[in-house]
Amino acid sequence: EKTLDILEKKLEEKASELTAKRKYYGSILEKEVQKALKELNFNNSDFTIVFDGLNNIGERGKDKVRYMISTNVGEPQKDLAQVVSGGELSRIMLAIKSILAYKDGVNTLIFDEIDTGISGRTAYKVAEKMAEIGKVNQVIAITHLPQIASMADCHFEIEKVSSKGVTNTCLNKLDEEGSIREIARLIGGDNISDVAISNARELKEASNKFKISE
Repeated sequence: EKTLDILEKKLEEKASELTAKRKYYGSILEKEVQKALKELNFNNSDFTIVFDGLNNIGERGKDKVRYMISTNVGEPQKDLAQVVSGGELSRIMLAIKSILAYKDGVNTLIFDEIDTGISGRTAYKVAEKMAEIGKVNQVIAITHLPQIASMADCHFEIEKVSSKGVTNTCLNKLDEEGSIREIARLIGGDNISDVAISNARELKEASNKFKISE
């Protein structure tokens, strides 16, 4: 019993040290995430990290950590999973991953629906963040926005082909001109005009300049 008492006190000390470190780095992460969210045009968001104490100490310490967010002025903060759409969640994860890309040991990130409900300048900001992460991680994105597609280093066209009553999905790697053609298709639809091709080429050139300058 005496040995158990000593070990319980040591366990409590270690758990308390872990809680203190989490709260210290959590406050830093809060500020960095808030900054990254604003860069992704979440201008009215409010993000905090909450630490709830557990009754028993487990292998991960004595904390239950929750990410809390409000995405609109006047709305109370709620748990992240309760308040955001798939597209918003992807952008928030993009903000977090842009901060942790060098540290978390995850080599490949897949973003789907990250372009939901965004356009214009926000789309450019999202594309720029993805390019930043792409320097240290492999980033795979399924997108319908030309601003995001133009930032990629490599493009694949996904195409459904039906023949003899069977439908197959084909994955085709595109060369530079093929990429420009598909970006033009995103801009102007199936009837690709010279203007759409010109716009796509400008987008691609601007994206390449951004990646070189970073």
